[in-house]
Amino acid sequence: MSASAKHGLEIDWSTIPAPVDDGAADHLRGMTLPDVSLPATDGAVVSLAALQGRSVIFAYPRTGRPDVALPDGWNDIPGARGCTPQSCAFRDLYADLRALGVDHLFGLSTQDSAYQAEAVLRLHLPYAMLSDQGLALRDALRLPSFEVAGEVLLKRLTLICRDGVIEDVIYPVFPPDENASQVVERLKKA
Repeated sequence: MSASAKHGLEIDWSTIPAPVDDGAADHLRGMTLPDVSLPATDGAVVSLAALQGRSVIFAYPRTGRPDVALPDGWNDIPGARGCTPQSCAFRDLYADLRALGVDHLFGLSTQDSAYQAEAVLRLHLPYAMLSDQGLALRDALRLPSFEVAGEVLLKRLTLICRDGVIEDVIYPVFPPDENASQVVERLKKA
């Protein structure tokens, strides 16, 4: 059973356009994370460059809210749909990731921390979300992004880092609800 089905988030991924690898993340492997401080939903301010040990950062476009309509055409944008299933899959595999040596797990979007905090509470996430609302990390790493309804959003990707250096990148991510399992499998092989 997929993570989406398990959470009542029935999404037929075959009806959603899959993103293609446009090469926009090819430069990331081996890069040192910049000393950029980002606010987290737990109230901390996090510099990814200062984190010791293994870190996993999954970037996603935006979480939705049950009471707020998605932007027009959202389901037609390759890779846009699936932030909740992705976040829930990382929640469900959190203990496995920790057992595989992940010291830090973060979700990352350009939404502000207050907006992200609603998702953390509603979805019972055991990890913090980081806000790159000012686009400092996006710009420093040249992370792939796109614009919808006047908002700059990150394309879905996952960074696996050790001591501030990006060791592995998963891009594009599709389907999103399988991303956490992909990370687990890569860490088992590492």
